Amino acid sequence: MRLRPVRLEDLAVLADNENPDANPWNFFGFRASNRLQRGFDADGFVSDDDGKLAVESEDGTLLGDVGWHAFQHGPSSACRALNIGIALLPGHRGQGYGSAAQAALASYLFANTLIERLEAGTDVENVAEQRALDKAGFHREGVLRHAQFRAASWHDVVQYSRLRGDPAP
Repeated sequence: MRLRPVRLEDLAVLADNENPDANPWNFFGFRASNRLQRGFDADGFVSDDDGKLAVESEDGTLLGDVGWHAFQHGPSSACRALNIGIALLPGHRGQGYGSAAQAALASYLFANTLIERLEAGTDVENVAEQRALDKAGFHREGVLRHAQFRAASWHDVVQYSRLRGDPAP
């Protein structure tokens, strides 16, 4: 498994993964059909505040994507963290790619930014993602009650973090 920049030919496959049947944990409502194209055209999905990288197998098969966005915990730039997420394609889940991709993303972000803290959250019922974050070196911090509105109801989120000095998995 490796990370690489998203390519134009990836957009249709990644867009197909943004629906409730393919990805129920990450579906927060329909979005503009050209959203991915606009993001790709703007900056190739890589900027200081947010980004997206493709996850692919060693043979070049697209497995999904990982992404990040800035989250401010205070008024200065030193209070900035990056929140990460993952969206694997349905046929590639449950094979260890999630933990490997999130560990690789953490390594990439620590090597290429000055960020001290990475964060990730997942639904309390998404036990597979909680295991993947544990394996990727993230530490469970607690539960954020009713932090996400998805599928017509409020959901609790388990919050995780990984600091620059934490040991890599």
